[in-house]
Amino acid sequence: QVQLVESGGGLVQPGGSLRLSCTASGFTSGYYTLGWFRQAPGKQREGVSCTVSSDGSTYYADSVKGRFTISRDNAKNTVYLQMNSLKPEDTAIYYCAASRAPFSRRTWDLGNTYKYWGQGTQVTVSS
Repeated sequence: QVQLVESGGGLVQPGGSLRLSCTASGFTSGYYTLGWFRQAPGKQREGVSCTVSSDGSTYYADSVKGRFTISRDNAKNTVYLQMNSLKPEDTAIYYCAASRAPFSRRTWDLGNTYKYWGQGTQVTVSS
């Protein structure tokens, strides 16, 4: 019954923008840290961004800081990732994830922190 479903991926040219959405069902996401991860071919899964349930604080990987913006709408059980100034190296499968554990600056970007995961949505940045 617990599900996270991503949407909004697709093909975009370098410098373009895309907004990803992830809607949760089966649990109240307002009590969870919500994160975005990505995995490119031949690379390890990496944390992209997260937003904390307690105060809405946001965190970003250095590679996307200033270009990506995470936000959440708890009433809709949805988290968003606005991606601007996209680069070819942003090409990856993007996953959303939810964590009920207390937030830690040291572990927000580690996959084991998160209990629930979506199936991913493909983002391709290419000219």
